[in-house]
Amino acid sequence: MPEIPEIYAMASQLNEVMADEIIKKAEVSQEKCLNVPPEKFGDEVTGARIRRVTPTGKWIFVHMSGSRKLLVNLGMGADVRWNRAGEKPQVRLIFSSGSTLSLKFWWFGHVHLVKDDEMPAHRSTANLGPDALDDELTEDRFMQLMQSRRGQIKPLLQNQKFIAGIGNVYVQDMLFAAGIHPRSRVPAIPKEKLQKLYRGMKRQLSCAVELSGIAYERDIYGNPGRLEHFQVAYREGEECPRCGESIKKEKVGSSAAYFCPRCQILHR
Repeated sequence: MPEIPEIYAMASQLNEVMADEIIKKAEVSQEKCLNVPPEKFGDEVTGARIRRVTPTGKWIFVHMSGSRKLLVNLGMGADVRWNRAGEKPQVRLIFSSGSTLSLKFWWFGHVHLVKDDEMPAHRSTANLGPDALDDELTEDRFMQLMQSRRGQIKPLLQNQKFIAGIGNVYVQDMLFAAGIHPRSRVPAIPKEKLQKLYRGMKRQLSCAVELSGIAYERDIYGNPGRLEHFQVAYREGEECPRCGESIKKEKVGSSAAYFCPRCQILHR
């Protein structure tokens, strides 16, 4: 599933090629990925000019003329291709310039058409927490958010209503870098470790954005990301890069956790 590094990299590419483009036609082959009927979707986006494209958590916001947005969520993954149709895209935008944007969702993808004044009522995005890479998420703000939490740290970091953009890929090495066991309960984690977690989160996600995300995700031209190595994520049974202990895998919350049982302390 694409997370904030892949979304940031893709939104940046889309902004470069789509800004000022005018939508000539919209083709929809799977209406369930829309929030409005295909006919209405096509009528309302036709003639719209793209103002800019921005990332928000795991969403891509396409800002259009007429005070409207396309809110794109790639779900479990998607082929998003510029000027390449790909295989049976569910949504395809054709622009006046002749360029095209094709979206083929693997599972659970969405393209929602929302007016600007309807954004507060859009359930999927209105309650998002602060974006993990937003400058407004300062260390002080992060620590304030942690103060009122009582659950386990890994599920909390993956909760999009708490902080937007982090999923089960990048959370693993964040916790490893901070020396925190994924089952640790937030109130028991020392302040200095939470501060270390915050700094590692910002550093790791920023580095991943520069590499265009993980290698098995592809950009709008079909090129893979350049991030190929993780410290503990998806390395069950391999040696910890710090201490040599075998990396373990356990279910924490609703997803798998990878961690070093020696380096990552369980705070109860």
